Amino acid sequence: MRTQRIGDVDVIRDEVEIPGVGVLPINAFVLHANEPVLVDTGRPVEREAFLKALSSVIDPAQIRWIWLTHPDRDHMGSLFDVLAAAPKARLVSTFAAVGYLTVEFPMPMDRVYLLNPGQALSVGGGRSLHASRPPLFDSPMTVGFFDDASGFFFSSDCFGAPMPTAEAADVDDVREVGADTLRAGQSLWVGVDSPWVHTVDPERFARTYDELRSFAPNTILSTHLPPAPGQLEAFVDFLEFAPRATPFVGPDQAMLEAMLQQMHSAPE
Repeated sequence: MRTQRIGDVDVIRDEVEIPGVGVLPINAFVLHANEPVLVDTGRPVEREAFLKALSSVIDPAQIRWIWLTHPDRDHMGSLFDVLAAAPKARLVSTFAAVGYLTVEFPMPMDRVYLLNPGQALSVGGGRSLHASRPPLFDSPMTVGFFDDASGFFFSSDCFGAPMPTAEAADVDDVREVGADTLRAGQSLWVGVDSPWVHTVDPERFARTYDELRSFAPNTILSTHLPPAPGQLEAFVDFLEFAPRATPFVGPDQAMLEAMLQQMHSAPE
């Protein structure tokens, strides 16, 4: 796990290899606003490494907001550790997401701040984070945001892409991997993460990213992609293509057994 600085945002970079799919980036972000914001909190199995990386870029006690884009495990792995280490922080999420979390966790409701798409969060100095549902998502509880000071759009799972190698997953700028590699990864990921897109009416779906166009972000920061400056038009082109992408079909039991056999027979 490492960190990468882009303007006044630190990206906490992690990744995981998924057999048969590729190497998937997993990012969280620290926005150094007047009231600092942590966006997502990594994987549960990497809690210790995540907290170490977080502490290398900010004293957790300084964090004022924890923006949980949605409560999947790869986004909320260190959530309660950070809430303990950041006693002045409030959890920014939705009514549905907080309700979902209460099924498993005792939620500190006095520290919750409910925010819906279309609303904005002021983080000091005249800076606002404009809550927005990304066009592609795997959870209906997903809410990203546009930062009107930096011009960055935080897209959660949207625009993610498994990379063919760990080196490609770890580049500082997604343009380093090449347009064809990026499109192939995004086409694969949309079938894994947002399979519903194959059933939508393309014209109606196109209206869901009008807001993204209106924000006109200069950089898109996805949880599952290297940082993407200057990619708005390319990503809008991908959204237009997404409903026609090949649906993903995962390995079946026979393929799993073949993979396990290959692992067991590999030389040590």
